[in-house]
Amino acid sequence: MDARLEPLFTPWKIGNCEIKNRIVLTSMGGTNLLGWMEKNHFDEDGARFIMEVARNHAGLVLPGCQPVYNPMFGQWLYKNKKMYEDLKNWMPEFHKTGAKLFVQLTAGFGRSFTISELMEKLYTNKFLRVVSKPFMNLDKITASASPSPNRWSDKVPSREMTVEEIHEFVDAFAKCAKLLQDAGVDGVEIHAVHEGYLLDQFTLKYVNHRTDEYGGSFENRYRFAVETVQAIKKVCGKEFPVSLRYSVRSMTKGFREGALPGETFTEAGRDMEESQKAAKYLQEAGYDMLNCDNGTYDAWYWAHPPIYMPENCNLQDVEHIRKYVDIPVVCAGRMEPRTAADSIAAGKIDGAGFARQFLADQAWVTKMMEGREEDIRPCILCHNGCFNMCHYKGVPNDQELSDSLHLARCAVNAEVMQWNKHYIKKADSSKKVHIIGGGLGGMEAARVLKMRGHEPVIYEKGSVLGGTFIPASAESYKDKLRSLLVWYRRQMETMGIEVHLNEEIKDTAQFGSDPIIVATGAVPRILKKVPGHERMIEACEYLNGAEVGEVVAVIGGGLTGCEIAYELALKGKKPVIVEMKDDLISQKGVCLANSSYLREWFALHQVPVYLETTLKEVKEDAVICRAKDGKDVEIACDSVISSAGYISAPLTEIGRNAYLVGDCLQVGNLRSVIWSAYEAAMKI
Repeated sequence: MDARLEPLFTPWKIGNCEIKNRIVLTSMGGTNLLGWMEKNHFDEDGARFIMEVARNHAGLVLPGCQPVYNPMFGQWLYKNKKMYEDLKNWMPEFHKTGAKLFVQLTAGFGRSFTISELMEKLYTNKFLRVVSKPFMNLDKITASASPSPNRWSDKVPSREMTVEEIHEFVDAFAKCAKLLQDAGVDGVEIHAVHEGYLLDQFTLKYVNHRTDEYGGSFENRYRFAVETVQAIKKVCGKEFPVSLRYSVRSMTKGFREGALPGETFTEAGRDMEESQKAAKYLQEAGYDMLNCDNGTYDAWYWAHPPIYMPENCNLQDVEHIRKYVDIPVVCAGRMEPRTAADSIAAGKIDGAGFARQFLADQAWVTKMMEGREEDIRPCILCHNGCFNMCHYKGVPNDQELSDSLHLARCAVNAEVMQWNKHYIKKADSSKKVHIIGGGLGGMEAARVLKMRGHEPVIYEKGSVLGGTFIPASAESYKDKLRSLLVWYRRQMETMGIEVHLNEEIKDTAQFGSDPIIVATGAVPRILKKVPGHERMIEACEYLNGAEVGEVVAVIGGGLTGCEIAYELALKGKKPVIVEMKDDLISQKGVCLANSSYLREWFALHQVPVYLETTLKEVKEDAVICRAKDGKDVEIACDSVISSAGYISAPLTEIGRNAYLVGDCLQVGNLRSVIWSAYEAAMKI
């Protein structure tokens, strides 16, 4: 192990609870021990994930947050006693790993509760609102500190919670904590004065306009959080550790409007001055640790950093707040292990929080300790498998129900939290399997086939493995994607997979009856009906190095087009985005944390965006577009990049023994490529 990493592997204490090292798995929805958005029970899948992380040398493990009042079916978490017995029976095996377990409890989401179109219908229809109450009482689960707009929908506003409801939640926290303590859990974490969840909404002046004992003054706004820890300590004893998930700064300009890194703005929520006071006040109330980052749901990219956010984006603020408390402080948010180790060694933080990297590779800490970092499958911060809650103009959370109910899956790791669906089963007999296409789909299929005992052979028409993922990972800020590409190429090498480069396969007849996997990807959609289309540079051509001028019109404001425009601006170019729809990145699968960053970045940096605008003609020094009002608009530019989407490109002649995977089957995203490749390899 690199000596610089050694501070990560020193012991520390939270109260009297000793933790063997400074690696903290922070909570992720979907990795719950007691169920998530379903009837509460001891969750075998969540337990399997938590155990695997603990066995791979995490020091402190926090499963997914548990609402003390379940939004689905209206259950109070303390009422199902059997699941606590199941947890108690499981805890001795967990403790054999040497890790400690804190269970995170939350009062819920309030105005941040994720609303879908179905929920809008349930709420706006009086009859449906009544009949749906037993399984989803939206009036109760979206209630907030004060009447306020929901983060996702204008149709489901939040009402003000009553004092009686607040007391009911405080009592529920205490009852749940006691049951967890009796089950052998090492501590609890309260979620949260963090991320704009319900408890945080009480602390934030732009949400809380109450005039009773839970609003107005600083002490009143933090009263809910204070009463919660006091109630827990009363029933569990002062020695039982209680951590607090804590946003140092809200980084929020107001409802549905965040503040970007480096932006000058007026803080609507908690600024650093208040945070300094609040951190000390919360410590005095009884909290034993602060588990920190920044942001709210209105500035979601701070709590769930996409790849556009800087590494260690919250570290400076967390190091600062550490000066104001005497309890341990953990920092999370795109943490880089060596930087975290340096901060710990300097006494600036006490622990380093990591989350989604554990989904990509549960053994990454073990590999880091063993000096095998090149074997770590990297998280690429896409949120596409774990948290693809997407939102755009006029549409609430646009997400498949399966995704909504089953979080904590991973785009680059098809197995995690899907072990009953994706798993390695040894083949009955070894077969030679020909794989046409050496992109990520082809390599994932080859990897799984090899693990199952088959003999995969890859045929790639290019000179290197990677396919369209090479341009897809080309932008300057996509280092994590390039790391994934390196990881896949290394897998091909270390597993001894036969690879033929510069060999294009047009006819599969030569392979006889051998099984075949076709992973030939997609081809760009060419706007041939647009006069002058030949003057445009296709998106992949630009990403592969084609030169562009100073002012660049990007035709297509989906994710690819917006990422290209972002890269152009970072390089000092002047992009102009032209999009047919009424919002940028108006597509499923792109998490709001990712899309809102780009939309707000373009607004802050005054990148011209033409919505509901259609390309009509490409000239030498301009594009002619048709605006929503039917009038033509001429946009001067030096170059034009076409990002109009892609069309599946399977081979024209394939036999019955062939399986199509990835974009040649159906144009999707990285998740659909990897998961479909895994599934095809399972069938052979």
